Amino acid sequence: MRPWISSLAVAASLALASPGLAATPVAPAVATAPDSALAARLDKVVDTALAEHRLVGTVVLVARDGKLVYHRAAGLADREVGRPMREDAVFRFSSVTKPFVSVAVMKLVEDGKLTLDDPVTKWLPDFKPKLADGTAPVITLRQLLDHTSGLTYGLAEPPSHPYHSLGVSDGIDLSGITLDENIRRLGQAPLAFPPGSRWRYSLAIDVLGAVAEKATGKPLPQVVAETVTTPLGLSDAGFVARDPARLTAAYVNAQPAPKRMTDGDQDVPIGATAVRFSPSRALDKTAFPSGGAGMVGTAGDVLALLETVRKGGAPILKASTVAQMVKDQVGPQASTQGPGWGFGYGWAVLDDPAVAKTPQAAGTLAWGGVYGHNWFVDAKSGLTVVIMTNTAFEGMNGPFTTEVRDAVYGR
Repeated sequence: MRPWISSLAVAASLALASPGLAATPVAPAVATAPDSALAARLDKVVDTALAEHRLVGTVVLVARDGKLVYHRAAGLADREVGRPMREDAVFRFSSVTKPFVSVAVMKLVEDGKLTLDDPVTKWLPDFKPKLADGTAPVITLRQLLDHTSGLTYGLAEPPSHPYHSLGVSDGIDLSGITLDENIRRLGQAPLAFPPGSRWRYSLAIDVLGAVAEKATGKPLPQVVAETVTTPLGLSDAGFVARDPARLTAAYVNAQPAPKRMTDGDQDVPIGATAVRFSPSRALDKTAFPSGGAGMVGTAGDVLALLETVRKGGAPILKASTVAQMVKDQVGPQASTQGPGWGFGYGWAVLDDPAVAKTPQAAGTLAWGGVYGHNWFVDAKSGLTVVIMTNTAFEGMNGPFTTEVRDAVYGR
C-alpha cells in the first residue's frame, strides 16, 4: 500500500467504521487494514490500464467491513502539465451525483416535506409532459426516483429527438439557462411511455432537484449540503469545485492515447448517440445545479456516502429509509446495467448474480458516471469499491471496471 492517504478518504472510512464519529472528520492516518494480496492484484490492473493508455489517471478505494483495505492514486490528474493524480483529487461526478441527491430527497421525505406519492405538479404546477395521444398523465416523485416516469435523457436519444430541438440540457454542458428553464423545456417534450409502465434512465433526478428547491425554498446545493454533505463532514462535495488546483482534467478515450476534452461544449459519441461535455462547468458558479449530473468531489466523498448507506444510513437517514432505497423497485428491466439488474432509489440493484455473470452478491448496489466513474456496494460481502477516473468512458463501463471488480473478489 502507498505510505500516505488523503485525510478525507481515511476520515470517511474510519468515521463510518466507528459509531458516533460519522459526522466528525478524523485526523489523517494510514489505512487500517491493508491487504497485500488485494493490493498486488489491483496494482496490476491499474498499472496495465495506464500502460495501455486506457486511462490517464485514477483513484481506487476499497473498504471491507468499514475499514480501508486498499487505496491508490495513479497516473496523472492533468497530463499536459504533468500534475500527478492524488487521492484528494476533485472529479466531475456526472451521474455519481444521483446518489447524493436521491439521499437528500429521501431525507426530505423523512422530515415530512415530501411524500413519494406526491404528484410532481404539487411542486411544479406547470410540469405536465404529455403522451403521444396528447394526455398529460400524473407523474409521482416515486416514479422520478426509480426512473419509471416516462422521461429520458438527451444523451440516449438521436439528434432528431425533441429534447435536442427544445434545447434540453443533460446537466453536463454549459447551457446558459436556469434549472427552472430546463425543467420548462423538458416539460414540453413528449413522454416515452406512460409513467410506471417501464424503466428508462432519465433526467428525472434533475426534476427532483427542482422539486426539492420548491419544497424547501432553498437552492439545491444548500439542500444537499444541509441534508448530506455537512452531516458527513465532506468539504469538497458540491456543485462547484472549491479548489480548482485539485480539479482533474477531463479526457476521452482515443488512439493512441486519450484525448483531452476541450473547454466548452464537446459532443463525444457513445454508441449511436453522443454526450455533450463541458468540463469548465465544474468551475462555473452560474451553471444551474443539475441533480442528476452537476456535482463534483473526491473519491473519499463518494466512499463516505456509500459506506453510510451500507451501514444503515446514520447519521443522515433511518435504517427503514435505506431499506426502501436498496430494494429493487422495478424488477430486472434496468438494462443500462445489464441483465440481472433492477433499480432502487439512486442506483442499480443486483437481482441475479448468475444472470449478470458477476461475483457480486445479490443486493449489490452499483452505478457510475460518464466522466469515467464506477462504484459498487456489496453489503453481504462488506465491500464498498469506488473507482474515480478522468477518462471517459473507460472508467465508467470499460474493461477497467470489470478488471477491478474481479481483482477485488480474487478472480
